[in-house]
Amino acid sequence: MQRRSFLTTSSATALGFLGLRQYLGASVSKRVVAPYGPLLKDPAGVLDLPKGFQYQVISKQGDMMDDGLKVPGAPDGMACFPGKGDQVILVRNHELGARSQAAGPFPGQKFPDGFEKDLSYDSGDQSNPPHVGGTSNIVYDLKEKKTVKEFLSLTGTDRNCAGGAMPWNSWITCEEPGDLTSERGKLHGYCFEVKATDDGKLQKAVPLKKLGRYRHEAVALDPETGYLYLTEDVNDGLLYRFIPKKKGDLTDGKLQALVVKGEPSTDLRNYRSSSRLIRERVPMDVEWIDMQDVEAPSNDLRYRGAKAGAAVFPRGEGIQWTEGSFYICCTDGGPNSQGQIYKLTPGRKGQMDELELFLQPESNDLLTNGDNLCAAPWGDLIICEDLVHEHKSKSPHLRGVTPKGEIYTLARNAKGSSEFAGSCFSPDGSVLFVNMQGFGLTLAITGPWQDRA
Repeated sequence: MQRRSFLTTSSATALGFLGLRQYLGASVSKRVVAPYGPLLKDPAGVLDLPKGFQYQVISKQGDMMDDGLKVPGAPDGMACFPGKGDQVILVRNHELGARSQAAGPFPGQKFPDGFEKDLSYDSGDQSNPPHVGGTSNIVYDLKEKKTVKEFLSLTGTDRNCAGGAMPWNSWITCEEPGDLTSERGKLHGYCFEVKATDDGKLQKAVPLKKLGRYRHEAVALDPETGYLYLTEDVNDGLLYRFIPKKKGDLTDGKLQALVVKGEPSTDLRNYRSSSRLIRERVPMDVEWIDMQDVEAPSNDLRYRGAKAGAAVFPRGEGIQWTEGSFYICCTDGGPNSQGQIYKLTPGRKGQMDELELFLQPESNDLLTNGDNLCAAPWGDLIICEDLVHEHKSKSPHLRGVTPKGEIYTLARNAKGSSEFAGSCFSPDGSVLFVNMQGFGLTLAITGPWQDRA
C-alpha cells in the first residue's frame, strides 16, 4: 500500500457456514444474540462484517509517516479525541519490546541524523539499541474519510500495551515489560502521558512513577472523583486505584489495591483449583489498602499486596468507564480460562464500592479471552478478543456485550490469527477504529450502527 492510500471494501459474500449452530460446533447459548445479522465474507480477506458495514485501512506498518519515520508495528491500545473541524486524533500504542528494532519507527534501526535523543525515555547505550515501544498519532478526517497526518508521539518505552483516555485530551500509555527485574539502561514498567496533538511533534517521555511499576495494562478514570483505576496483566495480578493529590494531576498521589471486604486475599479467578467460587451478578463490598514502595524494584508489588489482603485477578486487561461503573476484562479467568468481565461500581455519598462478576463466558457463549474494550454509543461494550486460548477459532473476533450480558459478533479477522486491539469510537459515534496487531493495520469501520434488530 502506497503512502496515504487506502484499502476500502464492502463485505459481499456470505460467510461459509450453514448457520450459527454449526459455526459454533455446539449448542447456542441463550445469551447469544445477532442484532446485526451474520457476518459476510470479505473478498479481500481482511475483515468480515455484517451486511451494510464497510472498513478502511487507514494505517499500515512500515509505511512512511509525515515525520519521515516508519509506522511502527504491533499497534495495540488506542483512543480517539476530537480535533479541528471534522478531524479526530487517534493516539495509538505500539507493543514493541527491546528486541523489536525491525518493527520500530527508525529506518536502519537506529536514530536518524538530528533526532532529539533526549525525548526518548530509553535511548540505549553503546551495548544496547534504543527501545522502540511508544505511541503514534493519526489525524483522520471523518468527512473526507482520509488520514491527514501521521507521526511518532512517544518513544523509548517498552511494550506499550493499553492505557486510557483522559478528559483533558491526553492518553495514558502503559508499559507491560516481559522482565521488570532487568535494569537495561533504565527501569521499565511505568505509565506515560501523551497529549492528543496534531502538530507532528514527538513528545518527551516522562514516567508517572507514582502510578506504580509493574506489568501495566490499562487505566480508566472516574470523572467524578478523578481517581484512576489500573489493571495488571499477570494471572495473579491486582486491581489498583490512584488517588491524586490534585484532581487531574497524575504525578503525585496515593496508590491502593482492591480488597473484598471480610475476605482478605480473595481469589477471583474461578479456576478449578480456586477455593472460592465467584458467581455472576452477586455484588461484593470492597475496600482499598494503601500500597508502599510502589516503584517495586524487586517486581514484588502484587505479592506484597496480596499478602496484605488484596484480591487476585486473572490477567486484568481492558478497563472501561461507562454508565457509572468500570468494566474489566480478565483475559484468563474462569474454569476454562475463557475469560471474565468484572464490574466495579464506586460508592457515592458514603456507600461502599461494589464488585461483581458481570459475565463469565461458557463454551457456547461466543466470547473468548476478552482484552481491550470500549463503550459503544448505544450502551454496549465492544470487546477485542485476545489469542491466549483458541476455544472457537484461529481467527479472533470483535464481540459486543449488551448491558444485560447478551453477546454478539461484530467482526472477524479474516486474515488469520492476530488479535484485535484498541477499539474506540469517534466522538460522534460514526466510526469504530480498531487495530489488527499482528498485521500492523489500523482500520476505520462504518455502518448502520443504529439499525439494531
